[in-house]
Amino acid sequence: MLTQRSRYALRALIFLARADGLVPVPISMIAADQKLPRKFLEIILLELKNGGLVLSYRGKMGGYRLARPADEISFGEIIRLIEGPLALVPCVSVSAYQRCSDCFEESVCAIRKVMLTVRDQTAAILDNTSLADLSLERLAA
Repeated sequence: MLTQRSRYALRALIFLARADGLVPVPISMIAADQKLPRKFLEIILLELKNGGLVLSYRGKMGGYRLARPADEISFGEIIRLIEGPLALVPCVSVSAYQRCSDCFEESVCAIRKVMLTVRDQTAAILDNTSLADLSLERLAA
């Protein structure tokens, strides 16, 4: 399940993807348009900046903009940055593998086999959905 933090990050990034990208967008504008708590948004945007997804600019004309084109930023990348691995169990994680403490034998574990499929399908969808896909979708609606 996505946390509120991830949903807010996605909403803020989709908003930035819809902006022209040339002029930084003030945090107050993002918070007001998306109805997000400003203080929480500041923390999230700092995390996104540290993860290389947004750039920040100081001063009167400061704000945020995407660090890369919207079509180069996937939902998978965003969720991994905010939440960590996509896997529901550690034994199928690509980036944070750990053997399950109660596992008898990984190679025959029925739960692991299903969770591998879930992880692969989830990653395929999220990694092939970009901010550009969703920013264009709302504009067309």
